[in-house]
Amino acid sequence: MATRRGARRPAQRRPAQRRPARRGPARRAPQTRTRLGAAAATAALLAMTWSVIWPYVLVAAAIGTSATALWWLHHTDRLPRRGERRPHEPAALRAASLAEVDALSWQEFEHHVAALCRRDGCRDVVVTGGAGDLGADITATLPDGRRLVIQCKHYAPHRYVPSGDMQKFLGTAWLHHRADVAVFAATCPFGRAALALAAEHRITAVHRDLLGLWNTGTPLTALLALGGAGQGDAAHRRRWRETYGRG
Repeated sequence: MATRRGARRPAQRRPAQRRPARRGPARRAPQTRTRLGAAAATAALLAMTWSVIWPYVLVAAAIGTSATALWWLHHTDRLPRRGERRPHEPAALRAASLAEVDALSWQEFEHHVAALCRRDGCRDVVVTGGAGDLGADITATLPDGRRLVIQCKHYAPHRYVPSGDMQKFLGTAWLHHRADVAVFAATCPFGRAALALAAEHRITAVHRDLLGLWNTGTPLTALLALGGAGQGDAAHRRRWRETYGRG
């Protein structure tokens, strides 16, 4: 039967798409059994060959643990990368002369001395210098376990450490900071009174000459045995005055 012109044709219905049926427990069961069987076979194989392969398993585990530890240290910035220095460790650690040490600020000098302590095997090195340090700019533990306390003075080479500075340090080094070893490190010589106080109260006075030895590789333990000796006689001090213009 012909349709009239202009009449609407009935809309054609699209066939409904079937949704994929969900896998029920019955369909997942074969896969689960397959995995369990493979795991059981692997465990049985390991049990049968364990007496032969256990050294290789331990080596692989050790390598994996080491690689994981190195990755963690690298990504948490606990492992210094090539070409980098420790935080606050100045480039003057590689200084070949005291002139480079003289160019440091007093804060950089304290970190430089701390770096020398680390170089010589000291542990737990902490820079505490600043307001309220009570005479202790650096604390550390010597390789033999003794507690080390260091006072640092970055003075001009022509100056002398006065006895007042030494008095303040010896007043807190033993009682307050409980030092086993007390060191006074300076970029200049010590006055006679300051040197006498250091010798009387077992304080190692690292004057400029000893600092030069320490800076170029002499270990701290070797300097401790000197106890501040070697500062020079009157002729040596006269050459200092002529070199640095002290009147």
